[in-house]
Order: sequence, then C-alpha cells, then structure tokens
Amino acid sequence: MAAQALALLREVARLEAPLEELRALHSVLQAVPLNELREQAAELRLGPLFSLLNENHREKTTLCVSILERLLQAMEPVHMARNLRVDLQRGLIHPDDSVKILTLSQIGRIVENSDAVTEILNNAELLKQIVYCIGGENLSVAKAAIKSLSRISLTQAGLEALFESNLLDDLKSVMKTNDIVRYRVYELIVEISSVSPESLNYCTTSGLVTQLLRELTGEDVLVRATCIEMVTSLAYTYHGRQYLAQEGVIDQISNIIVGADSDPFSSFYLPGFVKFFGNLAVMDSPQQICERYPIFVEKVFEMIESQDPTMIGVAVDTVGILGSNVEGKQVLQKTGTRFERLLMRIGHQSKNAPVELKIRCLDAISSLLYLPPEQQTDDLLRMTESWFSSLSRDPLELFRGISSQPFPELHCAALKVFTAIANQPWAQKLMFNSPGFVEYVVDRSVEHDKASKDAKYELVKALANSKTIAEIFGNPNYLRLRTYLSEGPYYVKPVSTTAVEGAE
Repeated sequence: MAAQALALLREVARLEAPLEELRALHSVLQAVPLNELREQAAELRLGPLFSLLNENHREKTTLCVSILERLLQAMEPVHMARNLRVDLQRGLIHPDDSVKILTLSQIGRIVENSDAVTEILNNAELLKQIVYCIGGENLSVAKAAIKSLSRISLTQAGLEALFESNLLDDLKSVMKTNDIVRYRVYELIVEISSVSPESLNYCTTSGLVTQLLRELTGEDVLVRATCIEMVTSLAYTYHGRQYLAQEGVIDQISNIIVGADSDPFSSFYLPGFVKFFGNLAVMDSPQQICERYPIFVEKVFEMIESQDPTMIGVAVDTVGILGSNVEGKQVLQKTGTRFERLLMRIGHQSKNAPVELKIRCLDAISSLLYLPPEQQTDDLLRMTESWFSSLSRDPLELFRGISSQPFPELHCAALKVFTAIANQPWAQKLMFNSPGFVEYVVDRSVEHDKASKDAKYELVKALANSKTIAEIFGNPNYLRLRTYLSEGPYYVKPVSTTAVEGAE
C-alpha cells in the first residue's frame, strides 16, 4: 500500500494538472497505516504537492491539504523543520485558510519537539508570519497561532525571540488591526505571563500587560468586560495575584465596584468584576479578601436580590465558589440573618427560575452544603443543617420534586444536592424519615440516561461509604445500598423466562 502511494506521489510530481492522480493518491492514503508511511518518510518528496497549492483550483487545494496532512504526520518534526522551511512559510501566507490551518498544525508539532523548536526560533521570517496569523479573520487560524507562540515561549530562548527582537514590534503592529485582534494578543500575553514569574516579567517589560490593565480600568465599559476575563485568568496563578496586588489593580477593581451604583452601564462589567473577586477569595483566603474588600460581599448580596437573571446567576455562582471551602462557609455564616434570606432566595430560584438558572442554583447549594468527613465538627454540621432548612419549608421534598422533572441536567443537579449532604448524619435522618426516600434512592427505573445513572450511583456511594449510615438507615437498607454499589451504575436486573414444553 505504501509503495503504491509513493508511486502515485511520483506520478503527481511528473504531471502538470494531475487531478485524477491526486484523487487516486488521496483514496490510497486513507488505507495506508501511518507506521508504514513513517518507514517510507525519507523518500517522500512533497515539493510538487506544495506547489499545487499555489494553483487557484478549489478541488486540487482541498485534495492537497488532505494528502499533505496525512503525509506530514508520518514525518519527524525535526526533518520537517529542516527540509520544509520555505514551504511552511508559504503556507502561512496562503489565501486559503485550510492551508494556513494545516501549516500551523504542523508548526504545532514542531514546537512541541525540543530538538525541532530550535529550527523555528532561528527562522525570524517564519515567526513573523505566525504572529501575523493572529490578525487573520479566521478564528481557528488565530487560535492555532496563539497556541504555537505560547508553546514557543515556554523556553528562555523562546521568550527572548518573542520579546527581545523585532517580533515584539510585529506583535504590537498586529494589535492595531482591530479590537478583536488586540484582545487576541492580550490573550497570548496572559497565557505566557501565567507560566512563571520570569515569563510575567518579560510580558510586563514589553508594556503589553500595562496596556491591558490600563484598558481594564479605563472608561469603556465593553472593553472592561472583556479585559476582566483575561485579568481573572492571570489571577489564577500566585505570581499573577502578587503582581496585581503590587500594582494596585485589585484595589482599583474594588473602587470601580464601589462606583458601580452611579454608573448606568455597570451591568456590562459588574458580573466579571464580581467573578474576579470570587475566584480571588477561593485561591487566596476568603476571610482576608472579604474583610479587605467588603464591597465584594455587599455587591453579591445585592445581585442575588436583583430581577436581572444575569446578575442573579453570577451572584449564585460566586456564593457557590465562596462557600466551597470551610473558611468561605464561615465568612458567609458571619453575615447572619442576611445569609439566611439569601438562602431562601436561592431556594426560591431553584424552584421557579428558568432551567439554566435552576441548575446554577442547585450547583451552588451543593457546594455550600458539602462537608468532607474530616471537617464535620458539631458546629459545622449544625451550620449546614440550618442552611438546608433555610432553603425552603421542606427542602428534601423540594429537591425530590425538581429531580422528577423531565430534564436530565436538572435531575442530575438535584441528585448532586442529595450527594453533597449524604455523609452528614442530620441529612441521613431526614432521608430515612422521609416516606419512600430510601426506595427512591435504590430504584434503578428512575434514571434512563448515562449521566443520571452516574449521578444516582454517586449518591448511593456517598451514603454507603458513610460511617453512620448503617446505624441510621438500619442494616437491611445498608445492605441494599452495598448491593447497588457492588452491581455498578448500569446494572440491569435479568428478566427470567420460563420455557414452555412444546413451544418453538
């Protein structure tokens, strides 16, 4: 098969307009295993195929791209980087986006290889063309270029090539294309900055991080909304958070939230700013962040009371994030009756809101109520029990009702709430004393799709593995749970059939 493909490849090189041969080669290549092609890789002469890409013929271009994609996969990245430099450069400036995507995917393979990436770093023109691909209209081309440049910058040599050469001027030039392209460059800079303090230093010295932060705190509300997402990504790293704090950016974001009440356009950026603080609190210390920036907690409570579903959704997500660890739960508990009212509001929304918001409410409730066994002190158990009872007059029935609705996502989200409290003794007593609840848990006929079966299995596992379950549920029910657990999530009870004498 591989020999036949090579013969066809030579035939393609010999002819002027080899459309039939291209079709035949394309067909044969689909059947040739990649390892066979790798054995013949040294004999592959791809120049004619790359030349055919320059002809303005749609079918030829499509066939050549598909054929090259297969053949290039058989080549070692080092061999490709050394022998196809000119072809790769031409591919990046080709008018057809499929050719650019093919080229960038192969450059992606090269930059992943520590021996081959040096060839790219020594090719200033190729690097320049990769940078200019960020400015193209096709998002897939831009994303592939960003990914390659981000990978290149993982080495010292890559950082120097990108930030200590004319390439930085090219990057700044590309940014001027339009707003969308400018944000793409910011995305690349944040990705590089997030790798290490040294990478961040290169990016800040370039002036591009400063430019991003200036836009974040500027007057354009739409720009703010876009920039805060990138700054939040930077804050996921410890060195990123340190930098933002040192530069006074966190204080500035807090001040903008303070002034949001008098800004009629604050709804554009406020959700992103609140999310930023929610993530910051969990990654650092919920108590320190909430004490230092009280406007953050205040705004979350305000947003929950809003009539705007977008605001409510962000506030609910943020409460869920904040209450995902014990320190965050204690911060919320300190707000007293105000938090109880917030829980009532979330409970109300989980029953009456549109489906998407219901699911977000249920996810937040799961996050708030979950306590790992090693953290189940008497005080914390009393707290989660109190929170649960604040959600509704009869929370257990509320979530059972939601789980019976004909939406798999809702069903799973309600089961997740039960799973979150399943290892807490007060919840086990509620479940045991609720008529029909134990039967509901072990009934396999309720769940029909894989996600629901998995969610039910997680609930059974959480109950069965609890140290207090046998005492509270009783041994017969405990054994039913263990049986369910051992049978797995997808067990189907065999249907017995009776043979009738004389039946065919």
